[in-house]
Amino acid sequence: MTSVATPSLSLNTRAAALADAMIAEASALGIGLFLGPEGETLVDCGLRYPGSLEAGRQLARICLAGLADVTLLPSSQLVLPWTVMVRTSRPVLACLASQYAGWHLKADDERPLMGSGPARALSAHEALFHDIPHVEHASRAVLVLESDTPPGTAAARDMAEACHLPRNRLTLLHAPTGSLAGTVQIAARVIECALQKARALHFDLSNIAQALGTAPLAPPHPDTRTAMGRANDAIIYGGRVHLFVTGDAEVAKVLAEALPSQTAPDWGRGFGEVFAEAEGDFARIDPALFSPAEVLVTALSTGDTFRAGHPDPDRLAAILGAA
Repeated sequence: MTSVATPSLSLNTRAAALADAMIAEASALGIGLFLGPEGETLVDCGLRYPGSLEAGRQLARICLAGLADVTLLPSSQLVLPWTVMVRTSRPVLACLASQYAGWHLKADDERPLMGSGPARALSAHEALFHDIPHVEHASRAVLVLESDTPPGTAAARDMAEACHLPRNRLTLLHAPTGSLAGTVQIAARVIECALQKARALHFDLSNIAQALGTAPLAPPHPDTRTAMGRANDAIIYGGRVHLFVTGDAEVAKVLAEALPSQTAPDWGRGFGEVFAEAEGDFARIDPALFSPAEVLVTALSTGDTFRAGHPDPDRLAAILGAA
């Protein structure tokens, strides 16, 4: 039997195709399309336009470079009736090389913006990319911004320079945290949170083969800090992730025990309270808190599954005011 060479995978090319399909359905999705001064494409998914839950689902898929399925499902286990489910066969590329909000940009008014999506891999200036054996090639760049202000010229300029592309080859999609689209795409980060914590624990990322995750869909809120608190609490107190890993089963067991959010000293408090105490500085918050409530890790070498942590629906209901 003769092997066939596998085509090289471009995260941005995949995301650009999804963004183009989303733009084609702009009216149905409740989103708006703008062109910047040098031809960059700006897609408003919930700031000046209402957006939609479906826009959020598609925005999440773009963040994940199309390497994960994102679905909204009913939930009978938590106080909130809907859950966002993510499934991926390429978890490290989808969640860390693309989805992770690791790019620090600035809006025209100097307010900070956090960039997610595959343009990060094209720039590859973050230390994270030393741990990921992927070299990105693309003629277009796609970035998602969680922001209550339009990205503007400054962000587009910085992005173009870092990606070595003209600005008319850029697509920037944005949605406020508290919008319908924003709350869906944040819940879809549940696997990303687990993988980022696994990296901090020095687990070999190449051993993470498959991942499934769910997080409750938090109600949107017009106040950004309230919305941020709700969205993060949904993952911290209601998120569930199942990782399938290669390698030693004992190492998988240790990983499972270390991953849940309850290992953090601030577990049990609302994220909004923790964020306020940190004066809005994410760097002052224990990163161990940014992880799902319950984790299962299956060691593929033995078939053993290790479970740790648990959802806390009562606490989640009290924090979200959904009791």
